Amino acid sequence: MQEITTYLAPHRLDEALQAMADADATVLCGGTDLAPQTESGARRYQAKLLNIRRVQGLGAIDTTGAEIRIGATTSVAAIRRHAALAAIAPVLAEAAEHFASEQIRNAASLGGNLCNASPAGDLSPPLLVLGAAAELACWRGGAVQTRRVPLDQFFVGPGKTVRRADELLTAVVFERPAADFVCRFRKAGPRPALEISTVSLAVGARRAGGRLADVRVALGSVAPTPLRARRVEHALEGKGLDAASIAAAVEAASEDARPIDDVRASAWYRGHLVRVFVEEVLNELRRD
Repeated sequence: MQEITTYLAPHRLDEALQAMADADATVLCGGTDLAPQTESGARRYQAKLLNIRRVQGLGAIDTTGAEIRIGATTSVAAIRRHAALAAIAPVLAEAAEHFASEQIRNAASLGGNLCNASPAGDLSPPLLVLGAAAELACWRGGAVQTRRVPLDQFFVGPGKTVRRADELLTAVVFERPAADFVCRFRKAGPRPALEISTVSLAVGARRAGGRLADVRVALGSVAPTPLRARRVEHALEGKGLDAASIAAAVEAASEDARPIDDVRASAWYRGHLVRVFVEEVLNELRRD
């Protein structure tokens, strides 16, 4: 393991970004992914360790406007217990409820969960159905520069994102869902808690006049990255929820999912779970 020669814990965003601009740095927030990965040898620390937990403004949740904003250092526990956020985006609160244990939720951050870029990341599917974007910041030309990347373009492979080495994920943003927006989340693992998901599913759509519109369906643990299930979305867009449309969505799910065999589950079982979850969630929405 490379020796850490510099430890920084800035309070301002510009300080953090300047520390990242001149050399590679390992970014630390909650450390719930970083610590076990470095201990196992899967990752190594850079010479500079940058703790962003105290950077002002990165741990806030703003639900007051048309755009919802969640700072990158916000803990999963804070997302879980934020009443206004739960009312606006219950699918995200539900995912936080199923996230590991209380101790890990208190330490794990939103930004860390996304930048870890695990195909099984719990918060990715609900944020995908909310149409979220990642806000990235860097220090260039003597000032803070920011850009936004839609979350469905953020992940490029297991453990890989479009974030550059000098960029910091500062927030996740999404438009306030419409009043007729409905959503659901499902997750399965070998154990009921403290487990990486075998399959996860999030569904979101506007429902008016008995039909679905702006349908978004996202899957986790069934491909190299969390993904939008575009074929399922197409099967449901503009349709009412009946036996025929649900059956079509279930069949489409088999085409969207690209699972593999690993130590946690077989590809066949993951594919089966995706179909079961899609059918269960859509029937649940049908009954509501």
